[in-house]
Amino acid sequence: MENCKVIAITNQKGGVGKTTTTVNLGVGLVTAGKKVLLVDADPQGSLTVSLGVKNPDALDVSLSSLMQSVMEDERLSGNAIIKHKEGVDLLPSNIELSGIETGLFNVMSREYVFKNAIEGMKQNYDYILIDCMPSLGMMTINALTAADKVMIPVQAEFLATKGMTQLLQTIGNVRRHTNPKLEIDGILITLADNRKPALTSEISNMIRENFGKYIRVYDQSIPDGAAASKASGVGKSVYAFEAKSKVADAYRKLTKEVISHGEGRLEAEHTRSI
Repeated sequence: MENCKVIAITNQKGGVGKTTTTVNLGVGLVTAGKKVLLVDADPQGSLTVSLGVKNPDALDVSLSSLMQSVMEDERLSGNAIIKHKEGVDLLPSNIELSGIETGLFNVMSREYVFKNAIEGMKQNYDYILIDCMPSLGMMTINALTAADKVMIPVQAEFLATKGMTQLLQTIGNVRRHTNPKLEIDGILITLADNRKPALTSEISNMIRENFGKYIRVYDQSIPDGAAASKASGVGKSVYAFEAKSKVADAYRKLTKEVISHGEGRLEAEHTRSI
C-alpha cells in the first residue's frame, strides 16, 4: 500500500506482552478493514506458534530463508507467507534465524537486510507489525531500521522502566545512522493487575511522569488476564477465544487509538504539504 506503516514492537525485556500485542493489534486492525502482515523476528518463534504453527522448525521457508536470499542476492524459492484464518498474514520464524543474525556481522550493509527483505511486501499491506526478539542485537537493529514507528510494551511493575534508557539509546543510534525517520509511536502499559488498582495506577502515573513529557504513552493499557495466554496456546487471537474478555476489549480500544493517531498524523502532514 502507498501508506503502509511498519511498526516494530520491541523491548529487550522478555515477558512484557510483545507477542500478545502483535497478534491482537494485528487482528484488531484486520477487523477494522486493514490488510496486515505480522513478522516474527525472533528465533524462538513465539509469534509463529501463537498463530497455530505447531512446529516452526519444520518450515521449509521462513524469514530466515528470505533474509538469506537477500544476503546472497538470489531470488527466494517458495512463498514464506502463511495466511491465518482470522485474516492476518504471517511471515514466520524459527531457530534458523539465530544463524542468520550471526551471519549478518559479515555482510555489507548488514543493518538493511531485513528492510530489503520486506520492502516488496509493503505494497500489499496497510500495516506490517514486527514482533522483535527480547534483545538489542543485530536482528532488532534490522527491525528498527526497517520500521516507521516503534511501539514499546512496558509491564505495569516497579522495575518496568529498567533498561528503557538502553532501548532509547539504541533507537537514537538507529535514527542517527540507519533510519532518520524512525519515530516512537508510544509506550504501551501491559499486564496491568486489575486486582490491585491502586498499585497499577501508581506505576502508570510513574511511567507517564518519567517518559510522558517526551514520549507518548497510549491512553489504553492492557490488563493482565488468562484469556490472552490461553488464546495463544490454541493459535487464536483473544477476540476469537474470548471476545467479551477485558483483554479483548482493551485491544479493541488500542486498535482504534493506533489507527486514529496514525491517520490523524497523515492528515496533518497532508495539510502542511498543501
